[in-house]
Amino acid sequence: MFQKILIANRGEIACRVIRTARRMGIATVAVYSDADVGALHVEMADEAVRLGPASAQESYLSIERILSAAQRTGAEAIHPGYGFLSENADFAAAVEAAGIVFIGPQPSSIRAMGLKDAAKALMDQSGVPVVPGYHGEEQDDGFLADQATLIGYPVLIKARAGGGGKGMRRVDSEEDFPEALAAARREAKAAFGDDAVLIERYLIRPRHIEVQIFGDRHGNVVHLFERDCSLQRRHQKVIEEAPAPGMTPEMRRAMGEAAVRAARAISYRGAGTVEFIADVSNGLWPDRFYFMEMNTRLQVEHAVTEAIAGIDLVEWQLRVAFGEPLPKKQSELEIYGWAFEARIYAEDAAKGFLPATGTIRHLDFPEVTARIDAGIRPGDTVSAHYDPLIAKMVVHGPSRSVALLRLTRALQSSHVVGVTTNLEFLARLSEQDEFVAGHPDTGLIDRNLQSLTALEPPADTVIALAGVLSLGTLARSSDSDPWLTLGHWQLWSEMQRIVVLTYEGGHSTLRIAAKGFDFFAVHDGRRVIPVKIVSRQDDGCRVEVDARQVQVKASMAAHHLVVSVDHRTHVFHLGNPLDFSATDVADGNRLIAPMPGFVKIVRTSSGAEVAKGDALVVMEAMKMELTLVAARDGTVEAVEVSEGQQVDEGAVLLTLRVEET
Repeated sequence: MFQKILIANRGEIACRVIRTARRMGIATVAVYSDADVGALHVEMADEAVRLGPASAQESYLSIERILSAAQRTGAEAIHPGYGFLSENADFAAAVEAAGIVFIGPQPSSIRAMGLKDAAKALMDQSGVPVVPGYHGEEQDDGFLADQATLIGYPVLIKARAGGGGKGMRRVDSEEDFPEALAAARREAKAAFGDDAVLIERYLIRPRHIEVQIFGDRHGNVVHLFERDCSLQRRHQKVIEEAPAPGMTPEMRRAMGEAAVRAARAISYRGAGTVEFIADVSNGLWPDRFYFMEMNTRLQVEHAVTEAIAGIDLVEWQLRVAFGEPLPKKQSELEIYGWAFEARIYAEDAAKGFLPATGTIRHLDFPEVTARIDAGIRPGDTVSAHYDPLIAKMVVHGPSRSVALLRLTRALQSSHVVGVTTNLEFLARLSEQDEFVAGHPDTGLIDRNLQSLTALEPPADTVIALAGVLSLGTLARSSDSDPWLTLGHWQLWSEMQRIVVLTYEGGHSTLRIAAKGFDFFAVHDGRRVIPVKIVSRQDDGCRVEVDARQVQVKASMAAHHLVVSVDHRTHVFHLGNPLDFSATDVADGNRLIAPMPGFVKIVRTSSGAEVAKGDALVVMEAMKMELTLVAARDGTVEAVEVSEGQQVDEGAVLLTLRVEET
């Protein structure tokens, strides 16, 4: 076996590979950019080599610097992880040319599947069904518009290179096609350096089902069953499961055989995933699934396959790359139970899943009941330079219903403080009726977006409880004295504190009075709510609030308080009662950058008349385009930025003329 490998990646996947390598006795080398000097994967590895500045182009995408790091440290093999250079055929070829083993497929296999149009033509020749559409070389805008009309709306524009939802647009009408095509081309060019696209029929009720395959150097190829990845937002997966609900033995066999044919057509070795889209308008049928693309790498969601198959796919990668045959034959592979994976992102679901940045102050996941694959810890920063994935939560159970219940409970009891996350969204999604019933499809999230992302302010009793916990009451011993807890000397009156809390949907000013040992009266301006701490645990307490006992988990970091109660998590920000003012009401006079990024397009100018909803500025951040629109009708007073300019979060992009009242 290899003595030392280099992981050409960062974050969660780098940590994931290091854990398996460590268990196998293999030394590891990490690489890092200036933004990741103190990152977890750097600390976990036996050695680490600096690549360059924070920019991915000058660090994690630099083939020359990664090869230099491998040669300097004596690494025998390079694991590319996923993303960055993992599906770059030139990188795989350069690794092999340097006399180092690439832990992945041959460069020829990557090239064969690297461009979606060529891949679909090859699959069609190999007897693998493909989605009807245009996959040719002609890229004239007018010609593509004509092809879309021939295919019939709605259609899907897809970048022929790359993946992850970048350069993808659904188009419902002929008049919307030119703008959607231009946006898809820009995003594809920025993400993959290739703005060529293909046009496909958009299936009205599709499911995204993919098959994990594995090949070795000895001609053996197996499939490790399917994963359902239909729950997506912005064409990116958020919850995956294995096996796929409703899958029949006949369809599993048909998809598995098609995936193996696809792998054999390109002499595939290593881990790969053949992605299919199934038309489920009338249920799952063996003749209604189509090849979409093949990912020639380890998938983000590989852990659900590991859970149901009882194997370590990274270990398989290492053994196959070393030259060993596959550890198991197809007849030896079985499905055990059910598994789900939820991707926990730093993003704001209520604002269109806008990526978020910030420093992680506190992390708390239920690692006893869930497998947590994370590459971040308290004190680390989620920056605008890389993908905002915080962690992957994986649960397993004997049945779908048991595994799904475990996922819901694990999500509801998780804490992340310091950056906005999608935890609440994921918890709601795991309880959505169609999903619970086993009927997911790629449009489920969009159809239920309002209910899944609606802001729900905490109940009065939860706000009162948060006010008491913000006083530091949990840090006291079981015989704490309220005089010590509230911390101020007063004459001829009971101990009181004023607490200001802000939260999603509003703010509250509370007057809290100590009434005895661990007993408080909270006045919220409308009524008095009694709160009594009954008992304490390491990470929470049992509390009686308004004559009802509940179990509470709580954590404090900086000026943030996170409270989990009744299977919901709430984040409160502590304010200063002396200088507190209500949150500013947006008047629509200024267009603000919602996160760091750079300005790609400015669609207006000073003096121009705009209408509410007009697209004014297009920004790019975290490899995604964000279109910012006018909040009201008005006249542009001034444009404060120019195209190509880098801006910080909160920067004023343009202003509208103030309307006289």
